Amino acid sequence: MNDPKANSIRTRGSLPAAFSVRLVPGILAYALAIAYTPVAAGAALTGDRVATSQGDLVIHPINHATLALGWENVTVYVDPVGGAARFADLPRPDLILLTDIHGDHLNLDTLKALVTEKTKIVAPPAVAEQLPAELRPRATVLTNGQAASLLGLKIEAVPAYNLTPERQRFHAQGRGNGYVLTLGGKRVYLSGDTEDVPETRALKDIAVAFVCVNLPYTMDVEQAARAVREFRPKIVYPYHCRGSDLEKFKKLVGDDRGIEVRLRDWYQP
Repeated sequence: MNDPKANSIRTRGSLPAAFSVRLVPGILAYALAIAYTPVAAGAALTGDRVATSQGDLVIHPINHATLALGWENVTVYVDPVGGAARFADLPRPDLILLTDIHGDHLNLDTLKALVTEKTKIVAPPAVAEQLPAELRPRATVLTNGQAASLLGLKIEAVPAYNLTPERQRFHAQGRGNGYVLTLGGKRVYLSGDTEDVPETRALKDIAVAFVCVNLPYTMDVEQAARAVREFRPKIVYPYHCRGSDLEKFKKLVGDDRGIEVRLRDWYQP
């Protein structure tokens, strides 16, 4: 198993000085310990499985833009919102990925309830700036184009933004992150809130992709299908998809590019 203490960063620029990925012993550690009231750990993660060179990747859709991934005894939460009760039956997160500042991606009350003394957080600067003081030392801050290695996973921050002029007010270029995770020889793309941008089309060797599909904030099904057909993931999950015609998306992706479209219920009561 990979060393869980591994914690290295590669960047194209400097990380904001206000944030550190290393915990200061003593007073800070004590402050962090008393700051959280995390919910108890739940059962083992269940869901779809994708084989990797180091065991299966487990994919557990939760709601809208929120999901959990399990691999090599590491549990990853993506954009956990909706209150702690939503996660009561899941294992506690070792890593939390945050993509944007909007309420369907960032909820501080939920975040504080889920974080344990071992949880690491990855976020873009605009999100990290909103974290409470007690969580900031846990944050690895990545801007578009930067990468980090945490808990045996390589994490690349990729751009997520609007191209259509009337939608640019929703997601300005450079503010939010999508992510590409590399684990067990597989690359997993999490789009965050984006449109069919060149950086998405240029992705290579994606085994599993989570692609947002909803108007007016991100893409319609036509845009999303065009993007997916261009970067050709082996498996794609449309998510962040309230009100979208996912059957149409699946039809537009087609079966001639070797892409498996997996439709799941992201809006269970």
